[in-house]
Amino acid sequence: MNPPPVEVLAARGRLHIFELAPWALAVAVYFLADSYLTVGAQILVTILFALSLDVIVGYAGIVTLGHAAFFGLGAYTAGILAVRGFGEPITGLLLAGLVSGAGGLISGAVILRTRGLTLVMLTLTVMLMLNEVANRAYWLTAGADGLFGFQIWPLFGKFRFDIYGRTAYWYCLAVLFLGWWFVRMLVYSPFGRSLTGIRENTRRMYAVGAPVRRRLVMAYTISAALAGIAGALLAQTTQSVAPSMINLDRSGTVLVMLILGGVGRLYGAFVGVPVFMLAEDTLAKQDPTYWLFWIGVAIVALVLFARGGILGIFDRLLAGTHAWRRL
Repeated sequence: MNPPPVEVLAARGRLHIFELAPWALAVAVYFLADSYLTVGAQILVTILFALSLDVIVGYAGIVTLGHAAFFGLGAYTAGILAVRGFGEPITGLLLAGLVSGAGGLISGAVILRTRGLTLVMLTLTVMLMLNEVANRAYWLTAGADGLFGFQIWPLFGKFRFDIYGRTAYWYCLAVLFLGWWFVRMLVYSPFGRSLTGIRENTRRMYAVGAPVRRRLVMAYTISAALAGIAGALLAQTTQSVAPSMINLDRSGTVLVMLILGGVGRLYGAFVGVPVFMLAEDTLAKQDPTYWLFWIGVAIVALVLFARGGILGIFDRLLAGTHAWRRL
């Protein structure tokens, strides 16, 4: 069967009015909750990180526990540049994406020869190796102490990163929007459709002559670059980098956030990340000792009774709205 033309794919991916809701909410937060802008900026960064993970987990079907490797690689790239006296944020962001993308390309070309549990373990191994490099290369990364107190230049030479997080918030929101727009175009492109086909039936994609491994490596590289940009954003807005950015806890947590919102959905990260982070903050205040237990209970209940995450619940509530199910 011939694949649908690009025009049809573009039509399927046309914008809908309710897609403006998360962006309108983000703008409203700036004006209505300005005392939480630093937290809001971190939520926006984490959404971008989760969105990058969704490219390979949700659409390509590549399960990984080491995605924090590229997040940390981007953070260290931006941090090292700033420590060496080059704190221009946009350039640092682009270089972080290039370095992380290169890391994804090199590691992906090797580990994507495998599948299943072996692949999961190799992604974890790559992350642990980079974490060890960050700890050992004291001359470059300051080791376990991390990089702190470096200066990021004003954005466009005019907007300084103040302690209230105003510039950081708009900066993170703008980068997230560009990242989301790129992923959206990718998902609805023939390349994105082929990734979905690989996830659903790899043998059939081989049978129709699709370059499966090449496309998986490309998706892995794109995902790594986006994760690196997210890491650089966090480093620039907090003016700090630590080896904890490259660990299993960060990789596992962002995967849980994605599952909570809905894997393989453009807005799964937009829902899962703020829900998890706000629940974490609330439960940690209410029960500082066992807050993680209650988060675990909520996630188990969601997986058992609300397949597809929070967006899966909306699917059932809005089953008659065909446009919603395409997001």
